[in-house]
Amino acid sequence: MKKSPKIDVFAHIMPPKYKDALLAAAPANFPHKKGIIESVPMIHDLKLRFQEMDKHEGLRQVLTMAQPPLEAIFSDTKTALELARIANDGMAELVNQYPDRFAGAVACLPMGDPDVAVKELDRAIGQLKLNGIQIHTPCRDKPLDLPEYATLFERMAHYDLPIWIHPKRTLDYPDYKGETGSKYVIAHVFGWPYESTTFMTRLVFGGMFDRLPRLKIIIHHAGAMIPFFERRIKDFYERYRLVFKEDWATRLEKPAIDYFKMFYNDTAVNGSAAALMCAYSFFGADKLLFGTDMPLGDVDNGFRNTKDIIASVEQMTISDSEKKLIFEGNTRRLLRLEK
Repeated sequence: MKKSPKIDVFAHIMPPKYKDALLAAAPANFPHKKGIIESVPMIHDLKLRFQEMDKHEGLRQVLTMAQPPLEAIFSDTKTALELARIANDGMAELVNQYPDRFAGAVACLPMGDPDVAVKELDRAIGQLKLNGIQIHTPCRDKPLDLPEYATLFERMAHYDLPIWIHPKRTLDYPDYKGETGSKYVIAHVFGWPYESTTFMTRLVFGGMFDRLPRLKIIIHHAGAMIPFFERRIKDFYERYRLVFKEDWATRLEKPAIDYFKMFYNDTAVNGSAAALMCAYSFFGADKLLFGTDMPLGDVDNGFRNTKDIIASVEQMTISDSEKKLIFEGNTRRLLRLEK
């Protein structure tokens, strides 16, 4: 029996030309050279990527840039912009060259300078026809709800295309005051979902969705902490709105929990059907998008994760029509993809 089509909405890559330019511009002690580029060759090796994709009938990908974000490496805007342009040109080239493999691609931006980032956003979407942007939270340790980033969100609402949010917390973030770093990679395993959750909460109470109701945001890892803590979120924030009458809670046009349900989310939770059912119960089928984090996120550098995440969606106790929405329908609608 022919397998149903699947579009992976969160598949990481480094276009080969960008990879070479990045290595040429990066400092001598650039940790990602060994950490991702050499240890996970599928990030840039198309032959390896296609071999893995061929194991899954009907699989196509929406390409998102692999870490690190440019603003984390380069302090000068000129270098970051040059690399962003090379990266986005490379993304568009891959989609045009392999349309049967890649359904679309997402722009990366030189977020160290928000004004320059918006100009590259316009070029990437207006000229290159990319399908959205990916930004990292935090950005140089700053929250993305600061006024300096407002134009970026406004522009994406205007284009009616999504923003992919990727969490980023490095190991020098201490777990407790007085420490100099995170133990046991807590900053990665648990810090990243926390970063996504913090971003979501600040956008909600900052009134972003009241100002920009068309704004579409894709949260990595099935909505982070939000689905599991649904009742805690609802009860605590309703108390601050109705009992304490805090200004930041009362100025929203509707209950806070309704705004949290406006986020889109991927299925990249390493193959846990239970986690997906938790996300489904909160967001509904129309806000879940099949995404794998390929080729990252597991011990086999992508060789197991895709298979396990496909299986986890298939194991969900939902209708076949809802699974079809998750596997491809929602992404087609959100990104306005052709059949």
